[in-house]
Amino acid sequence: MSEAQSVSTTPGVARELTAFQQNILVILAEEPRYGLAIKRELESYYDSEVNHGRLYPNLDDLVEMGLVEKSELDKRTNQYALTDDGYDAVLDQLSWEFSKIATDDGRAADLRGLVDDAE
Repeated sequence: MSEAQSVSTTPGVARELTAFQQNILVILAEEPRYGLAIKRELESYYDSEVNHGRLYPNLDDLVEMGLVEKSELDKRTNQYALTDDGYDAVLDQLSWEFSKIATDDGRAADLRGLVDDAE
């Protein structure tokens, strides 16, 4: 695999993904996208170029893990969509992060505010 250790599709798989792979899952949580659209989102987030040689092997790894589904839009373009296991991996990661951040009522309220702002 390109950036992660061998991973099985069991609960907690998000803990074994790289940050780059987790970011791909988060992007796909919004809606299915083709590769270049994912690349643009990542470049916007990182504020730097994302190499095709980094993106596509990681997408392939996520497909192999069952977290992302790959389908053909046309002969040259693939679309990637989050699977149910991929969505669970995103929620698992968020749950862990929230548990570490929400250490008191004030911080929990800050997190609630972020969720409310996203709706």
